[in-house]
Amino acid sequence: MNDIDLATARAIIAAAHASGGAGGMKPLTVVVLDRTGNPRAVERADGASNLRYDVAHGKAYGALGLGMGSRALQARAEQQPYFIASATAAIGGALVPVPGGVLVRNADGDLIGAVGISGDTSDNDEIAAITGIESVGLVADPG
Repeated sequence: MNDIDLATARAIIAAAHASGGAGGMKPLTVVVLDRTGNPRAVERADGASNLRYDVAHGKAYGALGLGMGSRALQARAEQQPYFIASATAAIGGALVPVPGGVLVRNADGDLIGAVGISGDTSDNDEIAAITGIESVGLVADPG
């Protein structure tokens, strides 16, 4: 598998929402991007606020663009704030450097996409993303 197909993207979303529900999380918005940064599937849970898509997309898109999960981007932002600010500006603001953006790899370690989630705490968003990715037999790389 070189990219996330639609059925896999939908399965990741379903598992992420189930994880959020089981964990008592607030309503989540889940974005699954292919390896080129294009959306494969998106779902906003009932009750999720309207800007959650932008945040979830920014987590996943930033992770793909810089090749590291958004948790690692947060650490980088703390160490090199000017770099992250510049990168964010360079891509039109679509970079959110907090946990919840997780790279997706196949069994061979090839990058095939990213999942971004927003709605609860950043740590919980990341947990739901990892659960969704691993539920379909792929490797979650939170960075």
